[in-house]
Amino acid sequence: MLDTALPPILGERPRILILGSMPGQDSLKTQRYYAHPQNSFWWIMSEVYKFEPSLDYSKRCAALIKAGVAVWDVLHQCRRQGSLDSAIERETEVANDFTAFFEAQLSIKSVLFNGAASSKLFKRHCAAELENQSIKIFQVPSTSPAYAAMSRQRKLEIWRQSLQESL
Repeated sequence: MLDTALPPILGERPRILILGSMPGQDSLKTQRYYAHPQNSFWWIMSEVYKFEPSLDYSKRCAALIKAGVAVWDVLHQCRRQGSLDSAIERETEVANDFTAFFEAQLSIKSVLFNGAASSKLFKRHCAAELENQSIKIFQVPSTSPAYAAMSRQRKLEIWRQSLQESL
């Protein structure tokens, strides 16, 4: 069975697009981005944009939208066992339609790839989408608990700096 991604968190004029690879199983079940309790995404966003990480999901999304941040994933569909990016079956990868997305979202000035996997997937399927655009690109450490080589605090520092530079 193929997993199908979530719709983007998207306001009217986002300036920053954060791209993951594909939502994990917890996120797909709850239909909420970064739902795994050990994922650092919402904690990092709450530190950078000054909101409580325990807020209701819709209020966390509203805080990102207010800050000009959109969230989406590179893949629209794929098959994998579990939630690890390394388990994605390459022949089942179907990317989201970034041509239409960037045509509709002209306000986006920066893309942050949440981890190496999202960057690789984007390059594999969508590299041409950013070739002739003046969009800044950042690869930041994965917020996934599977990426334990870096402390949560260090991830926050890098994310904060990249988000500041992205404006």
